[in-house]
Amino acid sequence: RAFNRVTAQKGIKRIRRIGHSYEFEQIKNYVRGDDYRSVNWKATGRHATLMVNQYEDERAQQIYCLIDKGRAMRMPFGGLSLMDYAINTTLAISNIVLRKHDKAGLVTFSDKIGSTIRAERKANQLNKILQALYRESERPLESNFELLYQVSRKLINGRSLLLLFTNFESAFALDRVLPILRRINSLHLLVVVFFENTEVQDFIEKEPQTIEGIYTQTIARKFIAEKRQMVQKLQQFGIQAILTRPEDLTLQTLNKYLELKSRGLI
Repeated sequence: RAFNRVTAQKGIKRIRRIGHSYEFEQIKNYVRGDDYRSVNWKATGRHATLMVNQYEDERAQQIYCLIDKGRAMRMPFGGLSLMDYAINTTLAISNIVLRKHDKAGLVTFSDKIGSTIRAERKANQLNKILQALYRESERPLESNFELLYQVSRKLINGRSLLLLFTNFESAFALDRVLPILRRINSLHLLVVVFFENTEVQDFIEKEPQTIEGIYTQTIARKFIAEKRQMVQKLQQFGIQAILTRPEDLTLQTLNKYLELKSRGLI
């Protein structure tokens, strides 16, 4: 499974952190891009080279990626299943989270709980997540979100950011689990990430040639509108939501993490 180099992608938003204080971490050699206001002149004089103070956020946040492995995530797009996209994004996001001095954790689930890795900042944390994900595969059953709630209550200590990668192909599918998502969101900051059907989207952009084509396209438009209404419903209950094309998943999720971090919500 590809491990995307997210930082090289275009479109990542650079967001200033507000509302949080920073504490001194170490003195280091100046590198291009460092804030000149952090120059340590005493250390510079001693070493005869430019030295700067390095700071880190006082509070390391807990960031968990929750991956649905159930039937809804088996759908293929561009040669990968939706779960494959979620795995690639989890690796990329976990890498960024650790580089931002936050703690990265993992939960996978379907009809039963799979991997659980407590959020940590240890040197081998990314490798632990990688090894766990390497063993994962989709399951042909419906996912049990009640089990996910139990994990969010018992395993995850303290309010954390939970990035839930799942998929809903109908409003009914969302409505069935919405009460559980609301309970999880009352304990943590939950972001529900689900997928646009790009094949349907591409279909409605073509000019219909027959009456049957017009009818089919009308149904497809309703399907797309229903997905957008799901985002609105989640937001109506105070749950953060991302509806994304599979190929944009990493970028959209990373920008949401940076946005929430900059706003001091985690």
